[in-house]
Amino acid sequence: MLVLGIDIRIYFLLFIVYSFIGWLMEVVGKLVQYRRFINRGFLIGPYCPIYGTGAILITFLLKRYINDPITLFIMAILVCGVLEYLTSYFMEKIYHARWWDYSQRRFNINGRVCLNTIIPFGLLGMFIMYVSNPFLITRIELLPELWLNILFWTVLVLFIIDNIVSTNVISYVGRTSKEVGKDLDNTEEITKKVKELLLGKSFLHRRLLNAYPKIKLIKVRIEERKKEIKRQVEEQRKQIKENVNKQKEELKEKIDSFREENK
Repeated sequence: MLVLGIDIRIYFLLFIVYSFIGWLMEVVGKLVQYRRFINRGFLIGPYCPIYGTGAILITFLLKRYINDPITLFIMAILVCGVLEYLTSYFMEKIYHARWWDYSQRRFNINGRVCLNTIIPFGLLGMFIMYVSNPFLITRIELLPELWLNILFWTVLVLFIIDNIVSTNVISYVGRTSKEVGKDLDNTEEITKKVKELLLGKSFLHRRLLNAYPKIKLIKVRIEERKKEIKRQVEEQRKQIKENVNKQKEELKEKIDSFREENK
């Protein structure tokens, strides 16, 4: 199944493998930190798509730097750092929650990325390009056509179902945060209330809370934002009107001056 000369079956399975490896890294990290198993990630299954996405971006975007390890290292940091930042930003805007926060760590950017998390991205980028990609792609390509198709379609269907179910669960967090925010102003109070509601829901909702115990819910101030935008528009309109009047006065003075000089 070729798209622009690329067999998407191979690279989708590569994406899933790296997503699983990322999930495994997250689980081990939390096992060391909390001394218990935590099913990390937004999805129910054992994979964290942000890792798979990062690996695929590195695979396609950094191929040109394969003969320059230093540049590859730096570019891998940039690619994965931007990916992590944008993922944090859009997940917050869509679901009204801060899923991770590096504000307490040094050299962070808006708490979304920090130095001691993006440096390993550079090392992982080099490992992907020099070690794991050649090994994994070769092994996947060796699969018989029939088994490649069976594996691809089975994993794809399961992945899509997981995304649908998990998105519904995550959306509940955003909707609940919005509703609770109507009555509460304090971020900590909103977070506490939403967590209580999640604990009373299904296993899937509790799993999400368990995966992100430090989640912070963001108050959605729609009316306040509308008023602020309206105020800014009014100020800009007023400023434009003042500038136009000022230019008219200056033009009138120049015309009067010109008439006086040519009498």
